[in-house]
Amino acid sequence: MAKLSDIIEDFIKEMFNDSNNNIIFIQRNELADQFRCAPSQINYVLTTRFTYNKGYLIESKRGGGGHIVIKQLEQDSSNMREEIINQSIGSTITYHNAVDILNNLFELNIIIDKEYELMKIAINDRTLISTENRNKIRADILKAMIMVSLS
Repeated sequence: MAKLSDIIEDFIKEMFNDSNNNIIFIQRNELADQFRCAPSQINYVLTTRFTYNKGYLIESKRGGGGHIVIKQLEQDSSNMREEIINQSIGSTITYHNAVDILNNLFELNIIIDKEYELMKIAINDRTLISTENRNKIRADILKAMIMVSLS
């Protein structure tokens, strides 16, 4: 049986598919009522499953009933490389955040399964033996791989 978080995530992603648009509007309380959960469960899904690293931008609009805007970021390859390298990766990155970026690139069919698996192996903690600069080394390796994949 799927976890409630997975069900809510799938529902929101289906909203994108149904709208043929890269922006959707939701009301947290209404969605919580629909799934018979606390509004904090909706917040959890939004903050963990719809992050910038995964290709989404969340904006909260207050007043007049309020709503949450979820934007699926455009994936223009000329700007994407720069955005990922400068904004998402930066000078250091954890393994978890790096995998989020790779998952997004894989879901967008920018990298294939084999590239995805190779990149994950290249940046995992066992491969990066040095604990002192592990996240910096991981960021440098990930940047180089993305430069090649998006060129």
